[in-house]
Amino acid sequence: MEPLCLRILRMFGDMERDRLDLHVLFEAAGNEPSERLHALDAVVDLTRDGMLGACGGDFYELTERGKRAIAQP
Repeated sequence: MEPLCLRILRMFGDMERDRLDLHVLFEAAGNEPSERLHALDAVVDLTRDGMLGACGGDFYELTERGKRAIAQP
């Protein structure tokens, strides 16, 4: 798994939340617009792979598959 994808998944645990706003997930990449594009791509990939679920608006939730992915050593 790409390091950025893993950082995004771990943000849910770090913030002790099941749902996070896309703007919060951007922080996993940094402050530069080009870095944020990578974060957006990572969120799309994670959603496609079933590790995140779209909740409507700008919110995403960590799925059971995503929880298992970050629980692995």
